[in-house]
Parts: sequence; structure tokens; C-alpha cells
Amino acid sequence: MKIHEYQGKQLLKKFGVTVPRGIHCTTVDDAVKAAETLGGKVWVVKAQIHAGGRGKGGGVKVATSLEKVREYAGQILGMQLITHQTGPEGQKVRHLLIEEGADIKHEYYVAALTDRATQSVAIMASYEGGMDIEEVAHKTPEKIVKVFVNPLDGLTDEQALTLAKGMGMLESSIPQCIDTLKKLYTCYMETDASLAEINPLIHEGDGTVKALDAKFNFDSNALYRQEEIVAMRDLDEGDPGEVEASQFDLAYISRDGNIGCLVNGAGLAMATMDTIKLFGAEPANFLDVGGGATTEKVTEAFKIMLKNPKVKGILVNIFGGIMKCDTIAEGVVAAAKLTHLSVPLVVRMKGTNEDLGKKILKDSGLPIISADSMAEAATKIVAAVK
Repeated sequence: MKIHEYQGKQLLKKFGVTVPRGIHCTTVDDAVKAAETLGGKVWVVKAQIHAGGRGKGGGVKVATSLEKVREYAGQILGMQLITHQTGPEGQKVRHLLIEEGADIKHEYYVAALTDRATQSVAIMASYEGGMDIEEVAHKTPEKIVKVFVNPLDGLTDEQALTLAKGMGMLESSIPQCIDTLKKLYTCYMETDASLAEINPLIHEGDGTVKALDAKFNFDSNALYRQEEIVAMRDLDEGDPGEVEASQFDLAYISRDGNIGCLVNGAGLAMATMDTIKLFGAEPANFLDVGGGATTEKVTEAFKIMLKNPKVKGILVNIFGGIMKCDTIAEGVVAAAKLTHLSVPLVVRMKGTNEDLGKKILKDSGLPIISADSMAEAATKIVAAVK
């Protein structure tokens, strides 16, 4: 799960990290009022979407008058902001952050993230912060310093000092930088984040270390104990199908193909998608109904898949273990009838109550195409949609 920059800064501030004063807005008039409230002579008008590269895409502008604040807010609010992370379709801007200007002397990069290879938290820092950090990571990775944190010990003073010096922090600001890094780590751990990134982290003319941007991703498996984080979710930023699927505890990710996939188990779902590609077609989604699927969940899964106008056929691939084949079969039949299914449907079932499941499908009177292997199932659904 992701949140907006302004929400990320609220979290950082809660944990003691210094951030600029800013106000979240959803209208142009509110943006101007926000600038008036903040005072000063320079403001930053920032688009709030769940994607990086906003500055290069025209979603971040510096205003030197209230008239410019109004002008920029009018330009950005409602625009379809295209960045390297949104894809060519872009993302509509519905929220703004109006922020006080900063006396930037240098931009650094810091981030805390889960490192699967070492099974620990990695803290990364670099002198080369700002909009080109991805290019830095690709071309000159030696400019990024890393430490790996033992969760039992937390980020130590020694590790924080290594980062502060390695990132070239202003000598007089190192104590404040160490404090900021330790607070970032605490924020990361206590919110069950999988990524907590500050880019840029700056030092100002008076030496103040400040987080000028904030990006957070959270572990979806831990959201049950993070009510405050869940409340920050912006449903407008997610894929409508994925948002709807999450309400029924379905793991769904939309893709660009034309064959809908309904599978139990993430590994089998990935293998099913690969098999579809192997036989010359493209999957329209990843959809794992899990081990506790009910008729209702299967029906909702069908509804979600069929809302995608690209879907020209559906492949159901079930390996019954905990999930019984007859339960899935009943759900498939009910879903096909309820949705008035008009696209080809191929079902492959193996495992617990397999014979009973196949009988339910056969006796349903529906034009369901059966298959015994993944290869046969993929061959039949690919042929059916051509």
C-alpha cells in the first residue's frame, strides 16, 4: 500500500523528523489560502499522486507570488500527470501540497527498505540526491552507501555516523543527520513499512537537516494492525479492480492481456500466466482466490475480471488441496449464471474432490470447456479467444 507525500510527511513529523510546513489542498482557492496561511515569499505547489518523477513531469512548481500559486494550482490540479512511473496514460491529480520554500544548500538521498537477500533492513544514503537518483543508482552505484540493520539492535550510532559521513553531510549538521536517520528507521519499523524514502533530504543555510519529500510503501500483510495507515489509503489512486478485489480478500493485479485467470495459490497463478504467454497469448490479470474461497468470492472474482473490457476468455486453474474442487466448481457455475457469462470459459481441476467438481461443471448445462493439464487448458483458451 502507498500513501501521498503529504501523508508521509505527517508520519515523519510524528516521529520527530523535521519537515517543511505545508498544507494539503483539493481546490485552487484552498491552495491560495494555504499560501496565505503559511506566509513568506516563496511557495512550492506539488502534485500529489502515487508515482515518482512528478517534478520532471511538470507536477512541481515554485511560486513567488500568490498569483503564481493560483496559476500553478490551476494548471496542476486536474491534470493528467505523466511520469516514468505512471505509464503513458498518466495519473489524474486530485490533491495538492502547498509548502513553504526551503533554503536548499544541498540535496541528499536516504531510504530504509526491506532487503530480502540479507533478511534485514537496509539503510541507503547518497550525496547525489534529487530527481536523478535512479540514474545514479544505475550508472554510479558506488556513490550510494549502505548499512544493514539487525532488528534486534536497531540502527546504531556507529551505523548512522557511517551513513552521514558516507553521504557527505555537512560536518556541522552530522549530529542532526544521525538523529534524523535513527528517527526514519524507527518510523519505518513502527509503521510496518517496506520502503521509507526521503528524496531529497537537504541541509539549509543554517545547517538544518530537513526532509523535502517522503515516499512510503507498506507491507500489506501488516495492515490489520495499522489502522492509522489504512485510513490514509486513497482509493482513487489504485486500479479500480484491485481496490474492489481487496474488499473480498482477493489478490488481484490487472494486466494488459485478454485472458482472465482465476487460480488458487500465487505460485500456480504465476505459472498459469507464464503458460498462457508460452502458448501465444497474454493474461489479463493475476488473480489468486486463496485457500479459503467461497461461492461468493468466486462470483466476485468473475465480476471483477469481466469488468475489464479487454477480457475475451477466462481460464480457471485449480489445484485442490485445502481448497476443494467441488467448492470452486459450485462457485464457477454460480458466477457464470449470475454474470450471464458470454466469453469462453476453460476449467482445469486437479486434487481434492476433483471428480465431484467435474460432475458439477458437466451437469450445469453451461458451455464450459474442460481440460486435464495446464498445457491443454492454455491451448484451448488461446484457441477459443482467437
